Amino acid sequence: MSSDQQSDTAGLNQDATVLPIVRTVADLRARVSTWRSRGERVALVPTMGALHEGHLSLMREGQTLCERVVATIFVNPKQFNRAEDLQSYPSDNERDIALLTELGVDLLYMPEVEEIYPPGFQTVVSLPALSACLCGAHRPGHFDGVSTVVSKLLLQSLPDIAIFGEKDFQQLQIIRRMVRDLNIPVSIQGGATVREADGLALSSRNRLLNPEERARAVSLYRALSSAVEAIEAGEPLSSVLERAREELSKAHVTSIDYLEVREEQSLELFDAEQSKGPWRIFAAVWLGSTRIIDNLPVRVPSIRD
Repeated sequence: MSSDQQSDTAGLNQDATVLPIVRTVADLRARVSTWRSRGERVALVPTMGALHEGHLSLMREGQTLCERVVATIFVNPKQFNRAEDLQSYPSDNERDIALLTELGVDLLYMPEVEEIYPPGFQTVVSLPALSACLCGAHRPGHFDGVSTVVSKLLLQSLPDIAIFGEKDFQQLQIIRRMVRDLNIPVSIQGGATVREADGLALSSRNRLLNPEERARAVSLYRALSSAVEAIEAGEPLSSVLERAREELSKAHVTSIDYLEVREEQSLELFDAEQSKGPWRIFAAVWLGSTRIIDNLPVRVPSIRD
């Protein structure tokens, strides 16, 4: 075991199987190549750490689909458009390693920034149409950073499948489009959003909410659920969205970045004349200095404007 692995696994149960950790592209590819030579399929689950049950559910899905699962932990500086967000990201590598070890993940890839972005790095992967709306409109450059790092992780490991959560639905659609456009031979799978008992979507950023903000955070899921029920019952979309905004205002969210219904694949805003569906309702709100997002499918033959 390398000194890096020894330090990264310090404090783990000594009876647990040690989780192999690699930090270079060469070591990652060597591991994957060995598995492939045996005819084993590989699933990749990219993360930025601060793992929760949502991440772990994606890895369990990978275990059902493939013989091997590779998790990545890399806090990608290029997808943070505010320096304070990068600095406050709630990393906890020791806890993450313990969780992955207990789950039986086959390999953890934890590269340093210089391994992903060596000196002189200047390539950007950008999908301007899919990135222009929703979170992309409020976080300039965010999805350029996401698509660039994910393209690198996919090409570095060349898994059979890669799994991303549906909570970040815009990200999922951008990655699917990128893989098709660039002919990357990886199947992109979406994993269902995992929620707390009260409905709040699990997110690493939930750790940043204080108790009072956490109590108010569930208002987002409740407002979206009520909106979906009303839309599917045939209420006009405009009145449904207005009522949802009122519900969020009563819950004293700090501000609303967006609350919209869009087509799932194109992410185009609902248009009574053009939209064909299927649709989703998307929202992002602020609670103090923490931004939370969520989305739900809207399953009806048509929507009234």
